[in-house]
Amino acid sequence: MSSDEKLWYKVTRAIVKAGPMPFPVSDTLIELLKELITVDQANFIAKVFNRKPNMNIEEIKKKADLSEQEILNLLDTLQYNGIIAGTQSKTKGIMVYRLQPPFPGMFEFQLMRPGEGEREKKLARLFDNLFKEMGKLTAKNYDTIIDQYKNFPPIDRVVPVEKEVKSGSEIILSREDVKKIIDKNENIAVALCYCRHEKDLLGEPCEINAPRKNCFLFGKTAQFCIEKDFANPISKQDAIKIFREAEDFGLVHKAFHVHQDPKRELEAVCNCCSCCCGIFQLFNRGVMPFYTISNYLAEVNEEDCIGCGTCEEKCPMHAIELEDNIAVVDKDRCIGCGVCAHHCPEGSIHLNRSEQPREVFVPPPRIAPD
Repeated sequence: MSSDEKLWYKVTRAIVKAGPMPFPVSDTLIELLKELITVDQANFIAKVFNRKPNMNIEEIKKKADLSEQEILNLLDTLQYNGIIAGTQSKTKGIMVYRLQPPFPGMFEFQLMRPGEGEREKKLARLFDNLFKEMGKLTAKNYDTIIDQYKNFPPIDRVVPVEKEVKSGSEIILSREDVKKIIDKNENIAVALCYCRHEKDLLGEPCEINAPRKNCFLFGKTAQFCIEKDFANPISKQDAIKIFREAEDFGLVHKAFHVHQDPKRELEAVCNCCSCCCGIFQLFNRGVMPFYTISNYLAEVNEEDCIGCGTCEEKCPMHAIELEDNIAVVDKDRCIGCGVCAHHCPEGSIHLNRSEQPREVFVPPPRIAPD
C-alpha cells in the first residue's frame, strides 16, 4: 500500500469511527472524501482525530505540528465545508470541534446548501452508491448486522402531529409538542431538506412534491449552521407555519438530540416523507432497521372507521392494514407519528400516550444479495 493509499485509508477510518453506523471503508467512501477534503486537510484529520472525534483547541495543538493560527484557519475551512462541527461546551464554555461521520453528519451538511451543479450531482451519486454498498453488506450478513444495530442508540425520536394527540383531558406534553418546542427555543434556523435535495439531484424528485425548505435546527446547532451558511434564521411564527404545512403533506416530525441521546438537548427536527428521508430509505432498502423512540401508539375506533384506506395509504411504516374493511394497527411497527390520525376523514384514529417511552425497532426487509 502506497503512502497516499495509507493516508486515505487512515482518514476514512477516523471518519467512520466518528459515528455509530458501520460504514465499510470502501473505494466509494474514499472517492467521496477526496471530493470533500484536500490532502493537507486529510493529513490534519488523520493526525488529530485518529483516536478521538471531538477535541478542544488545546488538545488539537498538542497533536498538530502547526501554529495556533494555522490550526484555526484549517478548522474554519473544515467547518464551512461541513467536515467538522464546532460548538461551545455547555459545561466548560470552551469550543469543541467534532469530526463528522458520513451519516448522519457529512451527508446532511453537503446537501443542506442549494446547488444543482455537476459537483453536487456527483456527491449525491457517491452518497447513493455508498448506501447501496451498505445494503449489499446487510443482505449478505443480515442476521449479524441487524443484531448489531440493537446495541446502537435510536437515531431519532418521533414528535407526533400536535392536534391529534391526547393525554387524558390534555393536549400532549410540552416536550413532544411542536409549538412548545418552538416557543422554548430562541435560536431557530431552517434549512433545505438534504434528503429531498439529494433525490432532486439524482433525478428522483419527491413523489408528493413536499416542500424543500423545512428542516429545523435549534440552539447551538442552529447558531453554527447560520454562521457557516448552512441555514437561515427564522421567526417562531414562520416556523409554526412551516410545521403545519408539513403536517398537511403527511410528513413525519422526527427529532434529533445531541449525540443521539433523548435526555440531552434537542438539536434538530426534520419533516420527513417516506419516499426521500434517508432513514426511511435505508430502512426500505434493507440497509438498517427503523429504530426510534415514541411515546404514542395509534388506535382505531372501529365503530367510526368506514374502511376508506386513507390511513393505510398514508402510514409511512405500513403499520396499518384493512381487515374486513376496518383499519388494524400493527403495534410493533407503529411509530406514533400521527399522520394517520391527521388525515383520517372520519376522525376515527387517535394516539394514545404510553406510560413509558417506546423503543420501536423494526427490522428492515430482507433483500436477496446480488
